[in-house]
Amino acid sequence: MHPPRSGRKPCAGEWGCGALTPWPLGLRRRGSEGTVTEVQKMPKQGLLLICALVAAGPAVAQQPVRPLPKLGACPLGYYSSNGYCVPSSSSGTRGAIEKTGSGCPLGFYSSGNYCVSSRSNSREAIEKAGRSCPLGWYSSGSYCVRNP
Repeated sequence: MHPPRSGRKPCAGEWGCGALTPWPLGLRRRGSEGTVTEVQKMPKQGLLLICALVAAGPAVAQQPVRPLPKLGACPLGYYSSNGYCVPSSSSGTRGAIEKTGSGCPLGFYSSGNYCVSSRSNSREAIEKAGRSCPLGWYSSGSYCVRNP
């Protein structure tokens, strides 16, 4: 605690010394010794925001649904357009990647020259570059796979 300035009383109602101090979700009153002596009610909106964020939990990673270069027939749920396989507008279309080698990564099934994410799959896969995978990914055949 800083000594009082001459001619002034310590903590004379200014921010940070015996007065209201801003906190992320409300205001707290600090006593002259720096202890929290009173907490005002948290705004309802702030409390609701915290509850919503906690309830939502971590985002689930899945194979992105996006156009792919056309390599023969398009995978299930995609249609051909100008040299690409484009995802159909149906909500059931799953993410896909180009097939490398003869197999697909864990959680994917073969559809022509592509590997399509199965319905229950929450993993994301990329083609393996070299012999190892990036940090946080694991090897699955010719692919690197990331769990959610």
